[in-house]
Amino acid sequence: MSGFDKNRKEKIAGEIRRRGGILQLKPCWVHRTLLPPGKRLKLDPRDLYHAGAAHGGVCERWLASTGMADNGSLTLEHEGLSFLVLQDGAELITLKDAVGEAGELILGEEAMAAYGCLQAFAKFYDFQAPIPFHVHLLEEDAQKVGAHSKPEAYYFPKELNAIDYHSAYTYFGLLPGVTREDIVSCLKDWGRYGDNGIVELSKAYRLKLETGWNIPAGILHAPGSFVTYEPQRVSDTSSFWQSMVHDKYMEKEMLTKFYPQDLKQDYEYIADSIDWKANLDPEFKKNHYHEPLPVKDVDEMHEDGYEEQWIVYGAEDFSAKKLTVFPGQTVRIRDAAAYGLIMMQGYGRMNGMPVETPVMIGYDEITADEMYVCYDAAREGVKIQNLSSTGLLVMLKHFGPGNPDAAKYVE
Repeated sequence: MSGFDKNRKEKIAGEIRRRGGILQLKPCWVHRTLLPPGKRLKLDPRDLYHAGAAHGGVCERWLASTGMADNGSLTLEHEGLSFLVLQDGAELITLKDAVGEAGELILGEEAMAAYGCLQAFAKFYDFQAPIPFHVHLLEEDAQKVGAHSKPEAYYFPKELNAIDYHSAYTYFGLLPGVTREDIVSCLKDWGRYGDNGIVELSKAYRLKLETGWNIPAGILHAPGSFVTYEPQRVSDTSSFWQSMVHDKYMEKEMLTKFYPQDLKQDYEYIADSIDWKANLDPEFKKNHYHEPLPVKDVDEMHEDGYEEQWIVYGAEDFSAKKLTVFPGQTVRIRDAAAYGLIMMQGYGRMNGMPVETPVMIGYDEITADEMYVCYDAAREGVKIQNLSSTGLLVMLKHFGPGNPDAAKYVE
């Protein structure tokens, strides 16, 4: 299922023609040992610890991903890589290989010339408890250890959040007046008293369904227990600054893993690796919190049988929309760039190909809920039919950098 062959590009081109520019993706599951899984991603509960308990539970589903997960020595082969489904499952190839071989057919010539690869993907993450207070390093610091920064954004879909585990709040940034010395003191006290108390230097914000946040690299945060739809740059690098969460101790390596060997005990250097200005922003919520925005006049969209909203915007590296097609309606939706999509509700057809929202998914099952819409099809417009006479068809769509439609929201 990996590697190239001389017929690969023609196979991909044939699949694009056969499916009207819409490629099918197999679900991509990622295990984590960090915290207990939330069990809300529709995975068959018998597969929750598919790789064995030592690998942790399945806590994430990655969408249209071309980057590997980083679980250290526990990382599984291909973990984090999405696979294209060719000829209804007769063959699987990684999306990374497909873009490398036929990127101009999938992303478009302009995007391939500018970026040479898929630079963003999306994921669902699903934990029973808040994630430890952590930061994604700025690009200059990440590159020192051969990695990339990980700007990201959050959206909280109502479809997956009937259970919130009573921790629907997230710590973002630092309180006014917090100093480097305050941070250094907490880092030096790692595990000494159990919790090193670092979240006492931050502010928690109550999370609201169907809203989101844009969080560039360099900002400290401790995401709450909602299932979160997260577009992000292709990277899996984090530095965790909180020594204990819900009575679970975090190994100190989680703090220092992505710092150079000679700087792992230099707490002043570590403290200075965040974006201090962004973390101390007195108008943090105003500058990072997002309510959905209609893509155009709501009455006009409703008259045409659908509604579409921007749910992630303002970032250079990615953007995302939520599309709702009303019962029994057929619409044609145009976008300026290729995109990955995940079905959230309902069933129907896209350019004649079936799409549906499963109730439960086996670990190795091929589904019809995740697709990648190629550049030409997105530009020409995708014909979407909601085949239900009573229910909505709902999907989330994520884009990489350079989407002309999203440019107006980037400052």
